[in-house]
Amino acid sequence: MNNQKDSILVVGAGIGGLVAAIYLAAQGRNVTVLEGHSWPGGKIRTTQSAVGPVDAGPTVLTLRAVLDDVFHAAGTRLDDHLTLVPLPVLARHFWTDGTRLDLTPCIDQNARAIAGAFGARAEQEYRSFSEQTAAVYQAFRDPVMFAPRPNALAAACAALSRPVTLPWLRPGLSLDRMLQARFSTPHLRQLFGRYATYVGGNPLQAPAVLALIWQAEGAGVWAVEGGMARLAQVLADVLIRLGGTLRLNCPVRAVATTHGTLSGVHLANGETLAGAQIIFNGDPAALPALLGQRAGAPKPQQITPRSLSADVWTFSANVGGRGLGRGALAYHNVFFADDPRQEFGPLAQGLRPANPTIYMCAQDRASGLPDGPERFQLIMNAPPLDAGQPKGNDTCPTDPFARLARFGLHLTPANVTTTHPQDFAALFPHSQGALYGLSPNGAFATFQRPQARTTLAGLYLAGGGVHPGAGVPMAALSGQHAARAAMADRTSAPMSHQTAITGGMSTG
Repeated sequence: MNNQKDSILVVGAGIGGLVAAIYLAAQGRNVTVLEGHSWPGGKIRTTQSAVGPVDAGPTVLTLRAVLDDVFHAAGTRLDDHLTLVPLPVLARHFWTDGTRLDLTPCIDQNARAIAGAFGARAEQEYRSFSEQTAAVYQAFRDPVMFAPRPNALAAACAALSRPVTLPWLRPGLSLDRMLQARFSTPHLRQLFGRYATYVGGNPLQAPAVLALIWQAEGAGVWAVEGGMARLAQVLADVLIRLGGTLRLNCPVRAVATTHGTLSGVHLANGETLAGAQIIFNGDPAALPALLGQRAGAPKPQQITPRSLSADVWTFSANVGGRGLGRGALAYHNVFFADDPRQEFGPLAQGLRPANPTIYMCAQDRASGLPDGPERFQLIMNAPPLDAGQPKGNDTCPTDPFARLARFGLHLTPANVTTTHPQDFAALFPHSQGALYGLSPNGAFATFQRPQARTTLAGLYLAGGGVHPGAGVPMAALSGQHAARAAMADRTSAPMSHQTAITGGMSTG
C-alpha cells in the first residue's frame, strides 16, 4: 500500500475535485487526484469536429470572483492562465411568433428592450422583479450560497430585514406560480421560469426562490477562450505546478475502510492507495456502492428525487443565409417552446415533450461573427432514468434541426455527436443520467443536499451534487468547502503555506 505522510486522495477531477486539490496543495498537502475518464473536468468535456473540439458540457460561466479566489489561493492570477471574454449579451431569446429579446448585464438596457418588445407595463414588472430578486439573492448569498453549511435561520433573519423577499420564500409556492403573479406577459414568465432548469429543476415544481439564479447571471457571463475544457485543463496544470498528482484513466472501485475507519481506495486495476482523508468528487448517489457500508453514505432524501437530464447535440455547421441569417445568433441562445406547460408538464411525468425549448451555445461567437463553419452545442431538457429506463424511452427526442428551422434558423450540421440520459448514466455511474444530483424541486431541497463533511471521519464531498449545488462556480465553492473541512480536521503536521512551486505529475 502507498502510505505517504500527510497525503490526501481526491476521487474525481471535476471542478469541485480540482479546486479542492488546488487549495490543499497550496497549503502543503500531498494531493493525488484519481480520475476514471481520460480528461479532467468531469461533466466539462468535449467532442470532436472538423473545426476543433466542441464543448459538450457546461457553457455558462458566472460569478467570476469565485475562480479568481481559486487562482489567488494558488499564488497566481486567473488572467495569467486564461482569457475570459465578458459577453455583452447574456443570452438571446427567440419565440416562434417572431419575438426576439436580448438580456444584458445592464438593468436599464434590459428594461428598454423589454419595453420595446412588450410595452411599458412589462418594463415596470421587470424592474420590480429585478429589485425583488436582488434582495432575495443578497439574503441567501452569504448564509446559504457561500456558507460551508447552509444556515436557514440566518437566511430567514436576512430575509426578514428585507420584507420584499418574504413572498418568494413561501413554502409550496412554485416559481411558475410566482411568475404568473409578477408578469402579465407570457414571454417573460417563460423566460425567467427557465432559470430553474439551470440546476435541473422544473418551474412548475421548483420553489420560487430559484428566481435568484437570474441575479447570478445578470451580474455577468463570461466565455472561456479555447472553450470550457480549457478551464478544466488550466486548473489541472495549476495543481500539477503546485506539486499535486493527477492520474487519468484511473477509476476507483471502492473506498476502503478498516474496522469502520477510512483507510484508502481500491483502484480498478487492482492497486490500493492508502489515505486517511479522501475527498469524493462525484454524484453522492454513487457512494453506497463505493463504501459498501452505511457510514458516510448520504440519506435517501439527500439524493432523491433526481434532477433533470438532457439530450445534447454537438456538431459543426454552416448557418444558412435565409431566415434568421448568420448574424442572428449570440454566444448563448434560447429558442422557446410554444407552450411551457406542454413542455414542463410531460417532464414532470418523466416524459419528453414534443416541442421543447432548445438552448444553443454558438461557441465561436464570443468575439464576433466567425467565417465558415462553426461549433455548436444544443441542449433539450429530458427526464432522468427511472429504474434503469426513462419513462419516455419509447419516444425519440425531437429533431432539433427541424425545430430550429421553424424559427427560421437553417443549419447544415456535420460531425454530429449525441448524448442522451442513458449515455450520461454510463459516463457517471449511479447518477441515473441526472445532471445535477438531487432535484431542486422540493421546498427544502437547498438544505437537504449533502455537505462537505460526511458521517465517516476523513471522508469529504465536493461537486455539483453537493452543497451549494450545480454550476461551475457552485462546484468550485464545494471544493473550497471540502478542502477547508479536511484541513480543519487534519491531525498530522501543522499547516504551512508553500513558498515555491515544486511541480507534480499528470499520468494518463
